[in-house]
Amino acid sequence: MPMAATAASLGIPSTFNAATYFVDRHVALGRGDRIAIECVDERLTYADVQRGVDRFGRALRSELGVGRGDRVLLLLVDGPAFVHGFFGAMKIGAVPIPLSTLWTAAEYAYVVRDSGAAVMIVSPELLQRIEQIPANERIGLRVVPATDDVLATASSAALDAEPTSRDAPAFWLYSSGSTGAPKGCVHLHHDMAVCAELFGRGILGIGPDDRCFSAPKLFFAYGLGNALYFPFAVGATAILWPGPPTPQHVFATIERHRPTLFFFVPTGYSRMLAEEGSFDLSSIRLASSAGESLPVALYERFKARFGIDILDGIGSTEVLHTFIANRPGAIRPGSSGQVVPGYEARLIDDDGRAIAPGETGNLWIKGDSICAEYWNQPGKTKDTIDGNWIRTGDKYTVDADGYYWYAGRSDDMLKVGGLWVSPAEVENTLIAHPAVLECGVIGHEDRDGLVKPMALVVLRAGERGTPELASALRQFVRERLAEYKRPRSVEFVAELPHTATGKLQRFRLRELARRLPASPDVP
Repeated sequence: MPMAATAASLGIPSTFNAATYFVDRHVALGRGDRIAIECVDERLTYADVQRGVDRFGRALRSELGVGRGDRVLLLLVDGPAFVHGFFGAMKIGAVPIPLSTLWTAAEYAYVVRDSGAAVMIVSPELLQRIEQIPANERIGLRVVPATDDVLATASSAALDAEPTSRDAPAFWLYSSGSTGAPKGCVHLHHDMAVCAELFGRGILGIGPDDRCFSAPKLFFAYGLGNALYFPFAVGATAILWPGPPTPQHVFATIERHRPTLFFFVPTGYSRMLAEEGSFDLSSIRLASSAGESLPVALYERFKARFGIDILDGIGSTEVLHTFIANRPGAIRPGSSGQVVPGYEARLIDDDGRAIAPGETGNLWIKGDSICAEYWNQPGKTKDTIDGNWIRTGDKYTVDADGYYWYAGRSDDMLKVGGLWVSPAEVENTLIAHPAVLECGVIGHEDRDGLVKPMALVVLRAGERGTPELASALRQFVRERLAEYKRPRSVEFVAELPHTATGKLQRFRLRELARRLPASPDVP
């Protein structure tokens, strides 16, 4: 088995600041006039980006008192401000933490407490989310609009990069856990360069003439690579769209900006196929999918309609990007593909023994882009990261040709539209409704074979299970949790299966769901 690549073996020096590598290097090499970002009507060169990064870094350091190692929360829509903030914080040795734009006020409050950040930079259109956090939860946090004078008027003079180690913390990404509480994955300065080399160059064959458009957003580990550090690693162009990735917006962005590389999740590809009409996707040489398994039928329908290959793969926030993938000329629909060169994989049983070919095992991955730890969670870190290996929590089989086939999760987490959903979190929300006695949430495939949350609900005495109540329960969750976590279907049942000790038997819930009709598409 080939050995996993290391930062050192890839030529990444011991003193290494990611902002210098992904931004300053291009200007130093005479590529400053190349287009780095296209965002609606804006076009920024690499020289423009460098000035924006330096201005942002100076504002953080001089005006906001941010120093080396300090955490900076970024609640920003996709656009130049995100890029400037992300690399500007990193350039002064601070630690940017991009946050999901889909969270609730309670989730933001948790991260404010957990991270210990004193500064949060927020897009003006998202300020209302933060204002919903109780004042006592924001004590010590300075919230700065991305257009605030403190950022806009800062000097754009050249900023010297902090001489950080390649193994120093560079940024965090929060990942949901089995309890639904986010976990801060601490990534190092070399991690993005490793992923850009192994997957960006090695699998996608990305070059300076490529134009990358990712419908998944920059706060998402998948989107961060697709739309930022992959193109910035080679001096290519990142196409950013600040709005929601609806099919209409996605098609319009493709036709206007003509990307060569396109990235989405299976649910997104399904929604694109549901759009009637003729769309020009001829600029795209290759598409990529991750976040959840891509059904064979969906791959074949997209290929037949648009003539574009989709490379399905699997990655994680902990490993930062894709570590198993199909590749051009070697696609096996329905599989996650083969191990990306530079990573190692093994399948073992619950006792740690290697499994026989064709059997299902727990997937472990080794690679030098794995996060260093979960912030403030040493127990969870030890349970997940074992030396240079990480337990992914996924079950797989591997065939004789080295293709990996997804077999489910080791825990009860659901992957919906590429984002993790904790069944326990949704259940706890539903139980708060006065009509609900008990409930269980599981994943149920829709007509495209994509997993959506389904709630099986036992009602209190005197309540009737009607379509109106089902709709009300979906809305009840929508008002309390992030939109993507709501059940797409609600089924009323007389009782739920339990063990002798009262524990919910989720495997029996899944058996029950399989006997139900395929879930209808719910907006």
